[in-house]
Amino acid sequence: MNVKLNKYHGIFPAFYACYEDNGDISPERTEAFTNYLIEKGVQGLYVGGSSGECIYQNIEERKIVLESVMKAAKGKITIIAHIAAPSTRESIELAKHAESLGVDAIAAIPPIYFVLPDHAIYQYWTDMIEATGLDFFIYNIPGTTHYNLSMDLFKKMIRNKKVIGIKNSSMPAQDIQKFKAAGGEDFIVFNGPDEQFVSGRIIGADAGIGGTYAAMPELFLAADKAINESNLKLAREIQFAINDIIFTVLSCTGNLYAVFKEILKRKGMNIGGARLPLAPVAPEDEPVILSLMDKIDTAISKYAKE
Repeated sequence: MNVKLNKYHGIFPAFYACYEDNGDISPERTEAFTNYLIEKGVQGLYVGGSSGECIYQNIEERKIVLESVMKAAKGKITIIAHIAAPSTRESIELAKHAESLGVDAIAAIPPIYFVLPDHAIYQYWTDMIEATGLDFFIYNIPGTTHYNLSMDLFKKMIRNKKVIGIKNSSMPAQDIQKFKAAGGEDFIVFNGPDEQFVSGRIIGADAGIGGTYAAMPELFLAADKAINESNLKLAREIQFAINDIIFTVLSCTGNLYAVFKEILKRKGMNIGGARLPLAPVAPEDEPVILSLMDKIDTAISKYAKE
């Protein structure tokens, strides 16, 4: 593989939005959380995506987030900025802003709300790609966009040399195999669904981007290390522990990000809550949160020893 692409290997937490207690974007907490994840040993960050609650932030807020991340991270780890917005005009503005800050790459989901044909999606992505000289990652996440990237559009997109990879968040691991096979050795595939990190990596993903990584980066780093060392038994054990945590979180009344932010707060990393309409942590979540904290600490102690 092209050594220039090595910077896109490893564990990339999908960065959580960091708010003040009143709900405003917090530059200080954003910088602190960036440093926290860098110290954990992650290889990069994916900023401004679903976990970053981008759909509930305006353009200026999204710029502040990325500026704050880059202030702490520039030159230390790889930064991929998700720059998709409701309109092409806004997406291009975010793309140019990201380039001005020195990010490594940009990424984008397909257009939201309206169900558009492939040729319109192609133009949407191409317009933002051509607005900068940055690497570009397609983001396929049919669970939220209700559009599953077709192989025809995928093959058309990768004719553009700036399109160097895809973050694939469709659940069939087979999709990773298809994208990797069509893209070739020098095409980066990020596994999206955290529940299938190990299976995604084994079937062809080069790295992972995930929404639960930031709350337990140690476990994903340990799973990735086990895969790289061909210790598949250990990798599977870690994945089972991760999935137990994820399935437990999903039993809460509060949104997944709200719950994980509450856990981080109790561990000393206060980045605020989740922005409405994402459901906040509820009183009935308390015993589940205590259980989750124990599960995470126990798994880290078992699998992520120095």
